[in-house]
Amino acid sequence: MMMLQDGSTQLLCLTASSGVPLFTRGASKQLPFSVIGSLNGVHMFGGGQGVLLSHCETQGGGKVVWRVFQDSVMLIAVNGGGRDGVGSSKEEEVRLQRLLENVWNCMVLVLGQDELTNVRNVERLKRDLRSCFCLIDQLLEEKQEGMLGNLTHCADSLLPPNPTLLQEAVDGFAQAADSEFGCLIVHGRIAAATEKWWRLAPQEVVLLSALMRSLSASGSASCDYPVFLPQGSPTVAHRLLRFQLLPGADVCVLCGPTPSLQRAESGLVGRLWTPLVETLRDCLAVGERCLPGSVSLRPDVLALLLINRETRRSVSCVRTPTNHPPNDPPLPSKARCWELLKLFYIFSTTRYFTQEETLCVSPEERAQRGEDFVLGFSHQPQQCYLVTEECKSFGLQTPQHQLFLLVPLSVPTFALRTVATQTLSDIVSATGF
Repeated sequence: MMMLQDGSTQLLCLTASSGVPLFTRGASKQLPFSVIGSLNGVHMFGGGQGVLLSHCETQGGGKVVWRVFQDSVMLIAVNGGGRDGVGSSKEEEVRLQRLLENVWNCMVLVLGQDELTNVRNVERLKRDLRSCFCLIDQLLEEKQEGMLGNLTHCADSLLPPNPTLLQEAVDGFAQAADSEFGCLIVHGRIAAATEKWWRLAPQEVVLLSALMRSLSASGSASCDYPVFLPQGSPTVAHRLLRFQLLPGADVCVLCGPTPSLQRAESGLVGRLWTPLVETLRDCLAVGERCLPGSVSLRPDVLALLLINRETRRSVSCVRTPTNHPPNDPPLPSKARCWELLKLFYIFSTTRYFTQEETLCVSPEERAQRGEDFVLGFSHQPQQCYLVTEECKSFGLQTPQHQLFLLVPLSVPTFALRTVATQTLSDIVSATGF
C-alpha cells in the first residue's frame, strides 16, 4: 500500500456508516482516493467479522490508527514514519490516538454533537466542518513549539510575576459579564482563570485555549463565538466573548445571552483592565520561559515540563545555554528539544508513571491495551531516566507533580535526580505551583 513518505501525519474523516469522505487535512502529499477507500474498507471488513481494528504498522515504519466516534464519524490518522529519537511504535500510537480524540472534541466544540451524530445532509456537513479546519490544523502542526496540552491534556500555563492582581481582575471581569467562567491568555497560555474555568474538563480547557490562539491569530480585537463543551454541554452552545487587551494578551468569558459584545467591550474591558496595563506588560515580559524572574533554574536544564496533577495545569520551557563548552557534545536544537520532551513524556507515562485519565484502570486492563510493561511492578514507580545520543532525560513523580527534564550529556547520570528535585523545589517554592 502506498503511504506517506515524509514522516508527516495525514488525518482522514469519513462517515462511519457509508465511508463517505468528509475532509482530509495535513501532509503535503495527500493519499490517493483508492488508498483512503482501502483504509476504510479494511476497518469495515474487520467490524463485520467481529474484530475491532484500532491500529496497524506498515513495512516502512508507518502507522495507521482508526477510531469511530458515536457510531457516526470515523477518523483515521496516517503517519509515514521517519520519526526518530526516543519515540517508538508505541509512542507514535499514543500520539496518534490522542490526536484523534482531540480532533473529535474539536469538531464537537465548534459544531455541537447533534450536527455530527444526526447527519441529514452530508454536503452541508462538509461545508460546516470547514469552520474546524484552523483548529484541526493547529492540532496537526508538528512545529508548534511550547504547547503540550494537546498531548498531556493539561492546560499550558504561564506563571505571572503578580498573580494576585491578575486573578482579582479576571474574577471581577467575569462577574461583571454575568459569568463564572473567565480566563486570561498570555502568549497562548493561561495566566489566570476563575475557579469554575478550572472545573471544566481538562480537554475542554486545552481546546478552548487552542481556540483562543486561533481567534487571536485572526487579528480581530474582539469576537463573539458560539462553542459547545464536549463533556459539559455537547448539545447546547455557550457564547465565548474574547477581547484583546494588548498584543499577546487576551481575556475571554463563557456566558449566556447577555451581555452583548458591544456592551462588554465598551463598558467593561476599558474600565476593568486599563489600570492593569503595566501588570499585563510585566506578564508579557515573562515570554516563552513561562516562569517569573523569581525562579532561578540551574544552567544544566535544557528543557522542562512540570505538571500539577491536582489542577491539571502545566508549565514548560526550552532554554538555550550560553556557556556550553565547545568540546562537549553538541546540544539539540530548540525545536528538537520540544520534540524530545514530548517523546519522553509519552515514554514515561506509558511505561512508568500514571496518567490521570487512567487512574481507575487496573493493571490487567492496561495490559490488554498493550501496556503489559507495568505488570512487572508491584508498586508505582516514582522516578525514571533515559540516556540517548542527544541528551539525558529524567522523570520525577510526586503525589502532586510530574516533572520531565532534559539535560546535556555532560551531566553525570548519578546527578540527574539531584537536578530534578532541586528544579522542582525551586519552582514550587517561588511560585506555589
